[in-house]
Amino acid sequence: MVVREPAPAAERPATGPPLPIPLPPGRDVALPGRGTTFCRVAPATDGEPTLLLLHGWTANADLNWCTAYEPLAQRYGVVTMDHRGHGGGIRTRRRFRLVDCADDAVALLDALGLERVVAVGYSMGGAVAQLLARRHPDRLGGVVLAATASRFSGTAAERANFVGLAGIALASRLAPRTTHRRVVQHLLERRTRGYDEWVMAEMLRNDWRSVMEAGHELGRFDATGWLRELRVPAAVVLTTRDNVVPLQRQLRMLSALPDATAHVVDAGHDACVRRPELFVDRLLDACASVVARSSTGSA
Repeated sequence: MVVREPAPAAERPATGPPLPIPLPPGRDVALPGRGTTFCRVAPATDGEPTLLLLHGWTANADLNWCTAYEPLAQRYGVVTMDHRGHGGGIRTRRRFRLVDCADDAVALLDALGLERVVAVGYSMGGAVAQLLARRHPDRLGGVVLAATASRFSGTAAERANFVGLAGIALASRLAPRTTHRRVVQHLLERRTRGYDEWVMAEMLRNDWRSVMEAGHELGRFDATGWLRELRVPAAVVLTTRDNVVPLQRQLRMLSALPDATAHVVDAGHDACVRRPELFVDRLLDACASVVARSSTGSA
């Protein structure tokens, strides 16, 4: 492992408000044959299980989980990672694939010497967690799935939108940085104000070609044919006012998961950052439910 070097000056604003939220120590970790990714680690103590936090599309781990780091780390070990092309995640010219993200996660566990974890996936991270449970069930003590679904594209309009992202990904290879900034500003329009400079700086670190490919890949994701076959303890955090992943799709996923528990948050898709006072408590309940039903009570 190596200490993470600061991003180049062009990647971060010279000044800006500090983020008043404690973050676990971060580092770059080389994953043999795959690349280098940024992770944060708060080690488990007294035999407590470790949670692997998997973030959503266009974000990175800090943007997705910053309000949950401290409460989770008070009870569990916590590991986060940035997915390919997002934040400090792996940079590659290869096409983005969700299965590679799942395998990256296992490579990170190997590098950190962690045998089993509870995978906690938000939105796109939920798709990665489902793939982890299918491809590497022996590495999981369970899964917690939040604001996510087993399928993200259903209507013709949705399919067209996701397909269009592939073209945007190609165009973004040649797009100037000012264009990337305008894209980020558009994505920030509905976010909570207060940390916009920090959020902007973090999102500008993305490889937007890879991020758009990730959106296209997310539109093709479909676990409905095999979700019932998963045999790891599961919990689902339902975001009832979600206009990105409709509640009906979340409920379909819940019904397909054997013995999954439901934990309801009366908030939208960005509940993790806009309504942490609601989201974090339900997330803690979901994690406790999974840990209690894992084979050893720990992971």
